[in-house]
Amino acid sequence: MVAKAGKRSAAKAPATAQTPYTDAQIARGDWNPLWDTLRDWDPAFMEAYLAFRSVPHRNGPLDPKVKELVLIAINVATTHMYGAGVRRHMQNALKAGATRDEILEVIQLTTVLGIHACNLGVPILAEEIERLRASAHKPDAQTPKKRRRSGAKP
Repeated sequence: MVAKAGKRSAAKAPATAQTPYTDAQIARGDWNPLWDTLRDWDPAFMEAYLAFRSVPHRNGPLDPKVKELVLIAINVATTHMYGAGVRRHMQNALKAGATRDEILEVIQLTTVLGIHACNLGVPILAEEIERLRASAHKPDAQTPKKRRRSGAKP
């Protein structure tokens, strides 16, 4: 029987020796309940994903606080916006010694992602306006024909 998303809590799922990364993720309280169904349907995939995802947590020069601050930035980003992840990683960052001001600065720094719409769109708009102007000034450019002045409505 397949559990529906949100119906079964990962904390109540039986631990098995075949899913150590999944079990560790649940034990840390860092489990996304949206993963319950995927775990039920394909525990090997879920285990492989969590093994891959856990590499920077096990290795590397960044301390846990910095890693949590980066994860906050990822979760608050306009391309992700995952509130439960934001909350979980804020809690982890605070436990790791992050201050309110550090977390606030991470959120503020993440807002620069929103400027990308302007970075992409404004230059293209400028090019298209220039292209339109250039084509309007060409002597052989066709201009819209004027409507005939008749009593009929267009």
